[in-house]
Amino acid sequence: MRTVKQRVKQAAAITAMIAYGTTLVSCSSPAQSQERASIPNVVIVHGALVDGSGWKGVYELLVKDGFKVTIVQEPQTSFADDVAATQRVLDLQSGSVVLVGQSYGGSVITQAGTDAKVKALVYVSATAPEVGENTAQLVMSIPPASNNIHPTADGFLFEDPADFSEDFAADVPRSVTEFMAHSQVPVSGAAFMTPVTAAAWHTKPSYGVIPTEDRIINPDEERNMYQRAGAKVTEVKGASHSVFVSQPQIVANVIEEAAREAR
Repeated sequence: MRTVKQRVKQAAAITAMIAYGTTLVSCSSPAQSQERASIPNVVIVHGALVDGSGWKGVYELLVKDGFKVTIVQEPQTSFADDVAATQRVLDLQSGSVVLVGQSYGGSVITQAGTDAKVKALVYVSATAPEVGENTAQLVMSIPPASNNIHPTADGFLFEDPADFSEDFAADVPRSVTEFMAHSQVPVSGAAFMTPVTAAAWHTKPSYGVIPTEDRIINPDEERNMYQRAGAKVTEVKGASHSVFVSQPQIVANVIEEAAREAR
């Protein structure tokens, strides 16, 4: 009988320990999740000539870590249209947002990032204009290595597919870059000439990712822009303009850092 009582007491003690342990986990997990998701939403604005599909790797890493990620598919028909497409996505978000822009997308987030939901900006091999500046003048202020962007008859811009792999994504497998080269979305030349009328980096914490082998935007110009914006900078040695494809973990880490630090 004593043995039965001892077993009952032992079972009760184990049950209590499990319950207590579960209570500790259930108390700590929401706090950790809340810290991680203090800014729960990430909105990504892709660059010119491509669409959002190249961000799949970064998307999957962020989603795995608990973020809600939306990628804007801007039409690239005008700067105003691309800002409007971004604003449309921001309007759909519930809560605070980290707004990410790549290449020309940096100009878009500089304008759209004044939205009250946006708490941090992340520039990935991107332009970060001041009020009155446009994408073209920043890209050409320190000429990049590539000079293979060409106009169409109706004023849009595209990259010669024969040069795309080397210029845009030299560190990405050729099979991937060949598809990127032949699925380009030509961008309005006028979009590159349109100045921003607001610069969100004046009031929002900013982060910059600089691929040291960028042939589309000169890395020195990226350094100049990000220094002016007071951005926290991560340089990725040997990476191309498409660092978000070749080094998705590094890019995701910077985005998550912005989500943790910005309030």
